[in-house]
Amino acid sequence: MKVSINSLSVNTFGDENNQPIIFIHGFPYDHTMWENQINILKEKYFCVAYDVRGLGESYVGDGQYTMEAYVNDLFSIINELKLKGPILCGLSMGGYIALRSVERSMETFKGLILCDTKSEADDDTAKLKRAAGINQINTEGLIKFVEAFVTNCFAEETPKEQEKMFLLTLFKAHKHDPIGVKGAFIAIMSRTDTTSFLHKINIPTLVLCGSFDKLTPPLVMRAMSEKIPRSEFAIIPRAGHMSPLENPECVNDLILGFLKRKV
Repeated sequence: MKVSINSLSVNTFGDENNQPIIFIHGFPYDHTMWENQINILKEKYFCVAYDVRGLGESYVGDGQYTMEAYVNDLFSIINELKLKGPILCGLSMGGYIALRSVERSMETFKGLILCDTKSEADDDTAKLKRAAGINQINTEGLIKFVEAFVTNCFAEETPKEQEKMFLLTLFKAHKHDPIGVKGAFIAIMSRTDTTSFLHKINIPTLVLCGSFDKLTPPLVMRAMSEKIPRSEFAIIPRAGHMSPLENPECVNDLILGFLKRKV
């Protein structure tokens, strides 16, 4: 079922009486990147997947977003749907939103799944790269930016070995409003560093990373996982930054096992 909450496009799957799981997509994608996980989990869990403000079918507006606004959006969904003890599952930008949300109100959540993400805020080098991305969209257009950025998110072999999935993902990213994509860049740059909070996380946590992830490599994510007490860490073979799309069977097995054991 699709509903509008606080101008966000929110999709729900499964029985609302089951344990809720909220899926938060990465940049510059939309909620459909989680279809492989939702198709498996919706039988036993109440799955909620939404388009982050500015992307997909959610409201674009003026593109002046912050990470705190993204976190406010998440809590508005939780409140409107009256979700009790949801599990958060976020990839990349979605992981930033999830970590800040748990930092703000850990008691709200029952579990945390972090895919191909990190806790550190942007350093100056990263900020300059994001600024260059905004400039490229302004001067060369969204499609040229997306072609390079999205390709870099996948393992080198993926575009050829999984051509249909790759091209569909690319096509969906082409359809975003450039204002929303630039606004998401600004929000990412505005995020705070949640590293000092990691040792305080006391809810069950699973950390997953693609073996060929160039943006948040396994060494970086393993180090983050080691800071979270009793968290579980796993590397997804044959996958880059988009592990839920590149190797969904492995990701699904790990998430299902984690949920059965820990939540």
